[in-house]
Amino acid sequence: MKRHTAREKALQALFQVDVGGIEPKEAIANVVEGEEIDPFLETLVFGVIEHQDEIDELLRTHLEKWTLERVANVDRSILRIAVFEMKYLDDIPFSVSMDEAVELAKVFGDEKSGRFVNGVLAKIKEALS
Repeated sequence: MKRHTAREKALQALFQVDVGGIEPKEAIANVVEGEEIDPFLETLVFGVIEHQDEIDELLRTHLEKWTLERVANVDRSILRIAVFEMKYLDDIPFSVSMDEAVELAKVFGDEKSGRFVNGVLAKIKEALS
């Protein structure tokens, strides 16, 4: 599975966990639909869940005129994945995490999601650099 596909599946799984209260392993099983589970997909899902408090705090600090709870569920999950990558996965350049997040936002979010996600992540990149 390509990393882009793993990110899409991670987004779908984290959305199920966040909105539906589904257990992470079950959510992953739902999104892979019988295919082999990709290790990068698992790293993203379990990493976001394990570090969610730190990730959410970083997001809250860099959201202007928004609370994390007001951010659309899809956008919030996308931001969490990107921040996890930027903060905890040293082998992925910030620009790749940001570009992938913006692409996911354009596909799964609304017409403003791409710009919103890019703006928040640009501030976080600055803070983490």
